[in-house]
Amino acid sequence: MTGPDHIDGQGVKGWLARRFAPITEINRKYRHPRIKMTRMVSVVLLFLRLYLIFLVVLLGYKFVTLLV
Repeated sequence: MTGPDHIDGQGVKGWLARRFAPITEINRKYRHPRIKMTRMVSVVLLFLRLYLIFLVVLLGYKFVTLLV
């Protein structure tokens, strides 16, 4: 197999690594916050994160129950 996405014989693994490299770089850059947050801001962000997870789980549950 030849082509621009097939380099060094790595196949799918190399292709995925190249596709996710920019995302990994962005995550590494913003791993640590650059501003100071109060405890209240941290608590609110944690609550929002948990609420988002809850909504995704609820959406998944609704999707599964519609299929059955």
